[in-house]
Amino acid sequence: MDRFSQSVIKHKRSVFIGFVIIAVLSAIFTPLVSVNYDMVDYLPKDAQSTSAIRIMEDEFGGEMPNVRVMLTDVSIQEVLAYKEQIAAIDGVTSISWLDDIVGLDTLKTTPLEYLDPAIVKNYYLDNNALVSLSIEGGQETSAVNAIYDLIGEDNAATGEAINSAETQAMSVSEVINAMAILLPIIILILVISTTSWVEPILFLITIGVAVIINVGTNIIFGEISFITQTVSPVLQLAVSLDYAIFLLHSFNNYRLSHEPQEAMKIAMKEAMPTVAACAATTMIGFGALIFMRFGIGADLGINLLKGIVLSFISVIVFLPVITLMCYKVIDKTKHRKLMPDFKKAGNVLMKVRVPFLLLAILVVIPSFLAQSNTEFMYGTGSITDTSRAGKDSLIVEEQFGKENVLVLLVPRENVGTEAELSAALF
Repeated sequence: MDRFSQSVIKHKRSVFIGFVIIAVLSAIFTPLVSVNYDMVDYLPKDAQSTSAIRIMEDEFGGEMPNVRVMLTDVSIQEVLAYKEQIAAIDGVTSISWLDDIVGLDTLKTTPLEYLDPAIVKNYYLDNNALVSLSIEGGQETSAVNAIYDLIGEDNAATGEAINSAETQAMSVSEVINAMAILLPIIILILVISTTSWVEPILFLITIGVAVIINVGTNIIFGEISFITQTVSPVLQLAVSLDYAIFLLHSFNNYRLSHEPQEAMKIAMKEAMPTVAACAATTMIGFGALIFMRFGIGADLGINLLKGIVLSFISVIVFLPVITLMCYKVIDKTKHRKLMPDFKKAGNVLMKVRVPFLLLAILVVIPSFLAQSNTEFMYGTGSITDTSRAGKDSLIVEEQFGKENVLVLLVPRENVGTEAELSAALF
């Protein structure tokens, strides 16, 4: 360890330049990382639903209907015109409406009153039309934007492809919003708990560099999920920031009796076991995600595992370098200790330990009973409640009801049996 710390300190300029170069390259690679927004791809390969999707694609091809477009206050001719324009949009693989059920000639020549109302109401109700279509995977954003441009604000669109497009648009902005909330809180806590205005900046630079490198090096995987892209940077920052605090706190203590370089050598040697143990514990927790059957666990676990390793390296190698390069600035920006003294807190807690134990037991029991009633939300619809996608979904459901597309695959036998099954399902 002495030889390692000596080498890091001796070549601090080279180490600093190396980290900067790697961080810049990682930032350049970040936009090139492919992001997967389809959770179906992470289902276990042997799951029944995965096998069914594979069979359906092999046998029938194409996409399942994943968008419903409601056109308000339109005539039959206007709906047919809209249908042609939507079908011409890149990414739309199929589209269907009432004319595909009853026949185009019949729809044009027969008054609606003479058609089966049980069928008509699912497609045309109170001068509002509901058109179903399929958008090819990977083209959701461009196709949905084109559909919005065509139908305007007066009409509505909902479905999995709409939610997927909304998710893609939100994934980057949500990370930025989370960081915008998290960083000021972290800075405030660090300012209160440290004695220099510069130290919080060093903490954030150290972990920030590790986060950037982690995000950029995801290019080696070829593709990551949007959940990993959204969650990983925030989690990495949150769980590894204390590594930097351990090291810099130790350095400040040894600065009282040693020269800066010697103090850093001792601090690195002292902090290494603590930081390594803390990192190892976190790595084991994230590593457990890799063994999930649901592939999103491995995707997220591997990424976070890599992030913790990079944070550990950044703290042990990069933080000592920038600290020694900035220690004079740290000394010049000292401020009085803002954190209150908790020396008497231990005595107070010891006096109330029994009531606190009883209170903890009282809280644990109802909490344990309540957790079994927790409801879980699946899919992507819940993340778009405040967006246009969420509002449009409510509009469509109010007029035509909810829809959950299910496909039933049966072996090829005879048409009569299939007709009987279809009649029984209805």
